[in-house]
Amino acid sequence: MPTATEHPVASGDGHRRREELKAVYEQAQGCTKCPQLAATRTTVVFGAGHADADLMFVGEAPGANEDQQGLPFVGHSGKLLDRLLAEIGMARGDVFVTNVLRCRPPGNRDPQPSEIDACQDYLLRQVELIEPRVICTLGNFATKLLRADITGITRLHGRAEVRTIGPRAVRLYPLFHPAAALYTPRMVETLREDFARIPELVALPEPPQPEPLEEVPEPEARPEPELAVPEPELAIEVAAAEREREQLGLF
Repeated sequence: MPTATEHPVASGDGHRRREELKAVYEQAQGCTKCPQLAATRTTVVFGAGHADADLMFVGEAPGANEDQQGLPFVGHSGKLLDRLLAEIGMARGDVFVTNVLRCRPPGNRDPQPSEIDACQDYLLRQVELIEPRVICTLGNFATKLLRADITGITRLHGRAEVRTIGPRAVRLYPLFHPAAALYTPRMVETLREDFARIPELVALPEPPQPEPLEEVPEPEARPEPELAVPEPELAIEVAAAEREREQLGLF
């Protein structure tokens, strides 16, 4: 899995998380949850960048270039992303970049709801293991998925909010997808203005994290009550007394 040079973290915890992220990467390589995507893809585009990044970008789905190279955002929109990062003093190696889908939809069509649902566990696991402070959603699909809301990117771009994604609280920062700016040049300026806020968001303290869910212990199995079995001698005496009462007409 392509990653950049690691920055200082708690060594034991950081090593464990990177090993677990690598295991998720290897699992995703053989994924067949979406039969059509599995049949038409060249490779699984898991994501790339800094495995301990404070900043994560989540796009829509791989395109033709990404499908061939196995890396996200390597086409024209990727070049624009690199340029916007450079303008705020960052590089691709400082962040982690991934998508809602890890396989290219045929003909670059929109992701289908069933595909988004099938693939989101990989994204949630990436968020859990990388532990970003800020997640920038690029475009409608990532924004709607991670906000669990249908509000579109036009109303939300450039407005940060704290959201809980899986087990982790992050600052979610919706942005227009760079691909949209390729067709609407004036949107580059909007992206540039929104990107300018990213350094201050990353510099903020980490949002308070939710309490981990406590495991509820399994109830202890209660032993079955033992049925009282009369002593053999007592059983004989009881039977004899019953016969005697029968003979005396007591029943």
